[in-house]
Parts: sequence; structure tokens; C-alpha cells
Amino acid sequence: MKGKTVAILESRSGAQLAELVRRRGGTPLLAPALSEVPDMDSDFIARFVSELEMRPAAAAIFQTGVGTRALFEATDALGLSESLLSMLQEMKVVVRGLKPTVALRARSVRIDLHAADPFTTTEVLLALAQVPIEGKRVVVQRYGATNERLEAGLHARNAEVVEVPTYRWALPADTAPLVALLDALEGGTVDATVFTSASQAANLFAFATGIGRNLSLADYLNRTLVASVGPVCTEALNGLGVKVNVEPSPPKMGPLVAALDHALSG
Repeated sequence: MKGKTVAILESRSGAQLAELVRRRGGTPLLAPALSEVPDMDSDFIARFVSELEMRPAAAAIFQTGVGTRALFEATDALGLSESLLSMLQEMKVVVRGLKPTVALRARSVRIDLHAADPFTTTEVLLALAQVPIEGKRVVVQRYGATNERLEAGLHARNAEVVEVPTYRWALPADTAPLVALLDALEGGTVDATVFTSASQAANLFAFATGIGRNLSLADYLNRTLVASVGPVCTEALNGLGVKVNVEPSPPKMGPLVAALDHALSG
């Protein structure tokens, strides 16, 4: 990676990823493509808790730490946290990774099932495989966008999905780094481009379209070595006409950087 310019679309862990690139001798070009925007509707949360009391769910799936905390902060404000905690005691509680685990333990919530490493939707569905959810309700804490693969898997088992929005993904308020990235891609000064979510790819292309610079974006990206964190991200990039050169296993940041370093060195 030494002497190579690596474009990074990651927002939340962008600085960490950039530091990993620097340690391997690369020059990071940080251009965050996502921003987390609160998406909590007090009226919705009040109805959600009330309806759960009338029609309990068989299971609850918590996908992110930030979303889990946001949900409880909303129920705190409404005085409904005790009711929610009581109902969770009657459900199978499923977590996807360490961060929602920490957030739930802070509320003394019993956790029944942990998605296995690397904590993808596949592992979540496998964790639920022995839980009888047919014809029953399953609560899904949504993250930045609806997890369509998860919902499809639950619907395939005839479960009723109750999605709880907590935040949504949008473009960052400061889009100047994205403009700088487009300039660098057009100028051919980017050696590799790293995508860590499908939404980053969608936002980058939507932004480029909005400012009239989408015509050759896929071609410009394909001149670089494109790294994707995992199969969902890869599928999204392929759908946009972008060829993925690097996809690590497991789909995590450390293996992603190691695989990128190896590919660039080769």
C-alpha cells in the first residue's frame, strides 16, 4: 500500500480506517458518504409499545448499538422503558454483534441468542433457526435502512415483521470531501477505493447524479482497485456497474485492510 492513495467512503469509523491505511504506508482520501440522522417518532414508539402489550412478539432482533440506545432513550422520554423491558423478558432476544450486546446489558436485558461471527444477516437468521416464529411477530430494530434480506428471511418463515426505525442514513452535511473524491477519480489520482456498506455506494452515485457528474463514475471507479467489505456491498456495487477486486473473509475492517494491502502490493 506504500505510496498509494486510498479513497475511503466510511463515516463512523472512517478515521480508524484511515489510520490503518497510514500505518501500511498508504495515503487515505477520506470522503464520508453517509450520515446518521435520528429517525425516532415519539408517537410511533408509543403505539409500538402499546401494540406489543396487546399483541406480544416472539422475538426481538437488535442490530446496532446506536439504534438500541436510541430506542431506549425514546422510551425513557415517554416513561415506557419499564413496559418495554418487561415485554422483552417474554421474548427471545437476538443480538447482532458486540455493540447492541453492550447497549442491552446496560439495561440489564437478558440476551438469548448471539449471531455468530462475522455477525451478518446470514448468522442472524441461523441464530433464529430453532426459534418458532411461524405466524408470530418479530421486532426488528432497524438501522440506517431496512435490512431487506433479514425481512425476506423472516417472511419466508411466515413471521410478521415489526420494524422499529431508530436512525436513517443520509448524505453528510459537508459534501466537499465527496466533490474532492470525484475530482480525484476523474483525475486518475486514486489507486484504490474502499466501500464498507452498500449505502455508501448508493449515496455516492446519487450525489454524483445530483451535481451532474454521474456519467462516467463507474468507469472512473473501475480504474481503481475497488475493495468491498462483504457480499451485500459487492452486490450493490456490481449493480452500479462497478467491478469489485477485493472482498475479505470474514467481512471485517481488519481483514479488509489486509486484503487491500496484499492486492495493492501485488
